[in-house]
Amino acid sequence: MKQLLRTIAKIVPRKVRIKVRTNLDFTTIKANVDYLIGGVLVLSVLFGVLFGFLLSLFFNYPWWLFSSGSFVVLLGLAYVYLMLAIDKKAARIEESLPDALQLMASNLRAGMTPDKALLLSARPEFGILKDEIDLVGRKVAMGTSIGFALMEMTTRVKLKRLSRAVELINSGLDSGGSLAMLLEMTANNLQDQFLIDKKIKASITMYVIFIFSAAAVITPFLFGLSSFLIDILKNSLSQIEIPTGASTMMPIKIAEIKISAEFLTGFIITFLSVNGLMASMLLGQIAKGKKRAGLSYFIPLILLAIPLFLLARYLIKSLIGVLFNF
Repeated sequence: MKQLLRTIAKIVPRKVRIKVRTNLDFTTIKANVDYLIGGVLVLSVLFGVLFGFLLSLFFNYPWWLFSSGSFVVLLGLAYVYLMLAIDKKAARIEESLPDALQLMASNLRAGMTPDKALLLSARPEFGILKDEIDLVGRKVAMGTSIGFALMEMTTRVKLKRLSRAVELINSGLDSGGSLAMLLEMTANNLQDQFLIDKKIKASITMYVIFIFSAAAVITPFLFGLSSFLIDILKNSLSQIEIPTGASTMMPIKIAEIKISAEFLTGFIITFLSVNGLMASMLLGQIAKGKKRAGLSYFIPLILLAIPLFLLARYLIKSLIGVLFNF
């Protein structure tokens, strides 16, 4: 099985595999790159075919068309999951970084050497950061310089603030300056930045709620109403008989609406999906400063928007349709 997955993974270009391997180093996922890529491809094909057959039962389109689209979407979701895993690891380390720097500064003031102060600053409550510090300690014990080991840690965590802290530590080690004071100042600056970020998030909460409500609730309801009105127009115009001579004298030509209900429903669902993607990326940009950070809103938004559209269409048709004999 492993050999099969490795063979399937070779279908992917080498540059893409190298990029995936690099991104995996920034996450806590411990898996062979070839096995992971092969497994994702196989699962995407299987679920793509399954979704294609299921969707072809509801819409009058070839199953392979839905399967191709589902395959691309599943690959995109796998890539998004990888990017979110990178951000999740960086966020956890960023939360613990100020406390770790302050603890290291306290150890230095107590008379410890920099390498021992760093190793003793690892605490279980730091989580992923503790694991990274322990790995640095093992490399230092094997003869690697502390500066080089710290620089290697920055290649496993995609976090600018960590890179700057490591550069500060290395410069302090090289220059022989007051490293403890520099670490304390850096920790205080990081905590001030966290407070500013929290205030910004609190001030934009209403914007986030409004955008999410507009994409997940208001838009599906309006589409449910508009789709029902189109059905009424189709029914009404189909019953109007205008003489040929009179129709030529009219400034506006009335013709039968030839849009099928299946096409209209498929168009609205597609629009809600694309609109949800754009809204989630906008939420990520506003809330966290990264478009991809908002992709975590996409699945809940779609799971809320599409059922609400179908429910709104059904309720409006049930309550108002009687008035129009529809």
